[in-house]
Amino acid sequence: MAKTALVVGASGIVGSATAALLVAEGWTVHGLARGAVRQDGVTQVRADLLDAAGTRAALADVSPDAVFISTWLRQDSEAENIRVNAAMVRNLLAALPKADAPRHVALVTGLKHYLGPFEAYGKGSLPQTPFREEQERLDVENFYYAQEDELFAAAARDGFSWSVHRPHTVIGKAVGNAMNMGTTLAAYASLCRELGRPFVFPGSAAQWEGLTDMTDAGQLARHLLWAVETPAAHDEAFNVVNGDVFRWQWMWERIAEWFGVDAAPFDGVVRPLEEQMADDQEVWRSIAERHGLVEADLTRLASPWHTDADLGRPIEVVTDMSKSRRLGFTAYQPTDDAFFALFAQLRADRLIP
Repeated sequence: MAKTALVVGASGIVGSATAALLVAEGWTVHGLARGAVRQDGVTQVRADLLDAAGTRAALADVSPDAVFISTWLRQDSEAENIRVNAAMVRNLLAALPKADAPRHVALVTGLKHYLGPFEAYGKGSLPQTPFREEQERLDVENFYYAQEDELFAAAARDGFSWSVHRPHTVIGKAVGNAMNMGTTLAAYASLCRELGRPFVFPGSAAQWEGLTDMTDAGQLARHLLWAVETPAAHDEAFNVVNGDVFRWQWMWERIAEWFGVDAAPFDGVVRPLEEQMADDQEVWRSIAERHGLVEADLTRLASPWHTDADLGRPIEVVTDMSKSRRLGFTAYQPTDDAFFALFAQLRADRLIP
């Protein structure tokens, strides 16, 4: 019999990739989001997770074997991030109908578990890299911790198994997403090519010179499904990355070559994309009209603030995957290929010229 999944945040980078994999694997898939979900094989469930009663009503007839939580709402402070995002997880799990069979809930968080929340990102006393799952939580309030605690409490109450997945920066397609480095860099490179501007690395020397890794959305989707189907992975937290490491001084040249632009020499000065792209909205609108693009609003494609946060970090960030490998997860995704596949998809979908 086909299993049933509920993908929460189905219109986002992680949710849409997870839903696509589950459909391909023969699952019955329900996609929950506040807005429209337009994806083959996915039944839309519209709900605002901050509305507990509305969420309960929306899920009254959905009894999933597996739940994948890949959504959050950015707020102006970490206190508000905690209040809002913890409530969303709490309301969702309280709204699920009682399961007649074993149920698994997978929660996607990220490396801010180790690096700290936006207000204290990459500051203070941080754990040694590569980050490992057994490292203790930082002594700072963090909405990822609050989400985990809601998951643990609901699992203890309702008896389902769980897993927590901590990707590094995710590469994948979504429009209107709050954290989207791949599409941000694609839009930036396209602007540079169209205007003859130099392709300038926006980040720190530590990121330019140091080792790092990333997580393709398809790799993360495979990891989520693996955890559901692997009993040894139940009730565990995992890092999940592509499996390769690189330096941005190498990757920046690779991305420049794909777009046919010249990568400017890095001089050690941080030049944030938020500043570089501050006046590009009308330029992008003109480019979109000239090339017949389907999205003329640059803010729905690019999230410079998030890319700046990642590429401006003052420390090397590398993630250990040994825990998953020991339990049998062996999937691998070269990060440059992940970028190139995304860029090709964005071009085919007429989101970039």
